[in-house]
Amino acid sequence: MPCIMTDWGLHGLFSPLLPDATSWRPRPEPTIAVLGSLALLFIWYCYRVGSGQAVPASHQQGVPTEERCPRRTLQSDATNQRLYRSLRDYAKRYSWSGMNRLHKGIRDQAHYQLGERLAIQKPSAFYLPDLPSAPYFPRESQRHDVEILELSFPAILREFEGIAWDFASGAPMLRGWTANGHPGWYSYYLYRQGECIAQNCRSCPWTYRALSALRTFINANRFGNACFSVLQPGTVLPGTYGPTNTRVRCHLGLKVPPGCELVVGGEPQCWSEGCCLLVDDSFLHTTAHNGSPTDGSRVIFIVDLWHPNVAGPERQALDYIFAPGR
Repeated sequence: MPCIMTDWGLHGLFSPLLPDATSWRPRPEPTIAVLGSLALLFIWYCYRVGSGQAVPASHQQGVPTEERCPRRTLQSDATNQRLYRSLRDYAKRYSWSGMNRLHKGIRDQAHYQLGERLAIQKPSAFYLPDLPSAPYFPRESQRHDVEILELSFPAILREFEGIAWDFASGAPMLRGWTANGHPGWYSYYLYRQGECIAQNCRSCPWTYRALSALRTFINANRFGNACFSVLQPGTVLPGTYGPTNTRVRCHLGLKVPPGCELVVGGEPQCWSEGCCLLVDDSFLHTTAHNGSPTDGSRVIFIVDLWHPNVAGPERQALDYIFAPGR
């Protein structure tokens, strides 16, 4: 009896129903149809995603080109290009560690200069983002330096008396004094934009010693000043903005007659003799002496301190970027 080989697998069971595998070839039409469908689906998806996003106001018709392309403005602005180069040079010498906020601030200066920030705070030179801001700071934020200045109040006042002159008489200014841009406003700088005025410091040794004891005094970049500021009766200084939000300006009251007022960010305050007032002058601020001529001049001692939330590496980088004469 002949031996019959039987394939009990699935292939053997259904092989009579299937076409010969050697003669079957895939047809190109279904493949092309599937690829075309996928392409149409992708185009439809891109259209839906694009149409679902709101058009920014800066991209609408009628907005100036520099607001639509702030980075182009930044690249064309020589000052901001210099800031980029200075930050890059600093990072090459030291490190990029801790420079994220500074890099962001320099990158976005065009936005702030084009007025995208609220008008109540608009630093004229450099804005550091993500920095807590308020028109006035509590004494506790700079307790060490505030206590040193207030303890030095008698010596600082005594040295002011030694360099003062009759501001209301029209007599020529004594050497070392500076007439500011507004009549009735005078300054005597010990530090001006990060540079020590050696002769004035020698005239006020106790005041200079107090400055040397401060921990957060800005004495190495253009944002740092220390000076006596005199405002005559009837003088009103118009609203202005300070250069940066990275500093806190400390006012030590020396002579405060009635009628004197400081308004920062819309909040009025007044000085007190022997006490420090901490302000963020990157906010819009005005100063007025509305007293009578017999009341005498308002005299304060101004010191620029680091904002307490500016980190150590950021302070070093700012000293490098905004070094005097750079």
